[in-house]
Amino acid sequence: MPLPNIFSKEVSQEVINRINMLTPETQAAWGKMNVAQMLAHCNVTYDFVYTNKYPRPTGLKKLLIKLFAKKIVVSEKPYPKNGRTANEFLVAAQQDFLREKERLIKHINQVVTEGEHAFEGRESHAFGSLNKTEWSNMFYKHLDHHLSQFGV
Repeated sequence: MPLPNIFSKEVSQEVINRINMLTPETQAAWGKMNVAQMLAHCNVTYDFVYTNKYPRPTGLKKLLIKLFAKKIVVSEKPYPKNGRTANEFLVAAQQDFLREKERLIKHINQVVTEGEHAFEGRESHAFGSLNKTEWSNMFYKHLDHHLSQFGV
């Protein structure tokens, strides 16, 4: 079954509404991150798109990511609870809840403003060129997974 299209204003607004339901005290149903760390973790996906904060994978690492991780990340199949994550996504330090929340909402709005046409064939940080559906799946599935983790 297709995932909701994050490029749709209705879908993105629904996700933002869920984010706005979070508070600094919201507890996770599973996992090790607190809510502020989760928001920072979700921002990493957008940092890959909009910053040069993380070096691009090369060589064997790039090949392994394309062969094994890409399908998991861009498919419609949900992530399992407590699944393994890439090192770049690990957030152990304390984070500023409001800052990370505002950054995440800004990123979602930026994706919607650019629109799906801007993502069709766009090069991803580690997976090579993705189509607009793969981008939408990656953005939406990751957000939905973690918002569900925190009960919203």
